[in-house]
Amino acid sequence: MNFLHSIILGAVEGFTEFLPISSTAHIILTSRILGLAESEFLKTFTIVIQFGAILAVVALYWRTFLKDWETVKRIIVAFIPTAIIGFGLYKIIKGFFLVYIPLILASLFIGGAFLIVFEVFYKKSPMSKNASEIISYKKAFLIGLAQSLAVIPGVSRAAATIIGGLLLGIERKTIVEFSFLLAAPTMAAAAGYDFLKNFSEFSTNQFDTLMVGFLASFIFAMLGIKFLLNYIGKKSFAGFGVYRIILAVLFFFLLMI
Repeated sequence: MNFLHSIILGAVEGFTEFLPISSTAHIILTSRILGLAESEFLKTFTIVIQFGAILAVVALYWRTFLKDWETVKRIIVAFIPTAIIGFGLYKIIKGFFLVYIPLILASLFIGGAFLIVFEVFYKKSPMSKNASEIISYKKAFLIGLAQSLAVIPGVSRAAATIIGGLLLGIERKTIVEFSFLLAAPTMAAAAGYDFLKNFSEFSTNQFDTLMVGFLASFIFAMLGIKFLLNYIGKKSFAGFGVYRIILAVLFFFLLMI
């Protein structure tokens, strides 16, 4: 992997991380297009560059993390089920899920169909100014359970948390921003754990590659967050569902036939 590959993958990770289209699936599929061989470093790179996206959330929402303790407590509650399931399935996730293309494509397709069907029947919820006003601790925990489905690449952490929140009656903008905030501890735990387990095996050049990917992820995550906040004020998530289905079908013919 060279610096150009790192920039491309970092940009893909950052921009897609907070959209309901699965950043992990996009990185894996992009790496196939770039002709990158499967390796432990590529798997770790896919996880660790999420630090860039985490930094983007912290940069945009630092006031919430420092001052809104009611929301922070709900984020912690939502993080618990994902942490338990994620750490428990770590070996399966990295050893199987991240390399099994049929599972990824199926998750993209099914998730896309679900988004479309959901938007057909979804009814808008009452407006809310911030997460702590409407997200109880019980709802936070259930959102965390929904997020845990994203251990399967292609499901999308953003899609799982946002749809889970909408089903619980939380207003769209509120759950989207809560999803951003919940991403910080979730991705920090996953990326930090994987990095600590594998950093001793990296060469100096690989650390440089990680840093380039991290910076690209940060920049494009900022753009992705701004894009989604603007998008939800005008359109539904059905468009993302159509995109997911098209992407799954396209890569099925490219990689599976």
